[in-house]
Amino acid sequence: MPGSPTLDVTLLGTGTSTGVPVLGCDCPVCTSPDPKDTRLRCAAYVRAGSLGLLIDTGPDFRQQALTYGVHRLDAVCYTHHHFDHIAGLDDLRPYFFQNRTPMPCYGPPQTVEILREKYDYVFGSAPYPGAARVYLEAVADAFCVDSRHEDGAAVQVTPVPLLHGSLPVYGYRVGRFAYLTDVSTIPEDSFALLEGLDVLVLDALRPKAHPTHLSFDEAVATAERIGATQTFFVHMTHNVRHAEQNARLPAGIALGYDGLTFTIDA
Repeated sequence: MPGSPTLDVTLLGTGTSTGVPVLGCDCPVCTSPDPKDTRLRCAAYVRAGSLGLLIDTGPDFRQQALTYGVHRLDAVCYTHHHFDHIAGLDDLRPYFFQNRTPMPCYGPPQTVEILREKYDYVFGSAPYPGAARVYLEAVADAFCVDSRHEDGAAVQVTPVPLLHGSLPVYGYRVGRFAYLTDVSTIPEDSFALLEGLDVLVLDALRPKAHPTHLSFDEAVATAERIGATQTFFVHMTHNVRHAEQNARLPAGIALGYDGLTFTIDA
């Protein structure tokens, strides 16, 4: 399998399933003038050399792609099948207007099965003629993403098994970067897949405990165990005011925010 080229990562969204502001809410975070307190649903875009990898297609994907310049896609990596991580799948269609090469969508076996059921007009035996030219691949081990273009680019991606409450989900590792959203427990075997990271993106819902997400205290403890050079928290609710919570975090750990970009050298 290929090694990892230089990675340029953009956090397209860092909010929980409702997004922030929450509809109908006038709390201090939902009415905050700080742009870092506005959070679209979680997703990330990874440029691995010339390749473009998308992690999840939530309901805000079209807006995110326009805002942050997601011009090239070679694959989508789905973490799980919840609405806030898949609902923008149909907005992949324009990526095939100029390039008709089919594109893989990777994910856990259960996610692949549910996507096939929910989007029969895309993945069924008689797809709608205008549907995105995507196909599903269930993965369990490291896999290679190849270019949809004529540049011969390729990159290795490693799924990281996690638990979101009782639901098995994936995080993903590319080179010295890992993205772990919607997680409450990291199985012991998965820690070995997270050694030697430069940057970790990790779920941290709110200060109060939650049955299917890491709280801030749990996320800090998890980040310190993994030991990445830098950790960014994502999937925050409107209980989290960016400036206040960010100031409380230890060195090497910070809140992510929509549009945050960083580079990890090859």
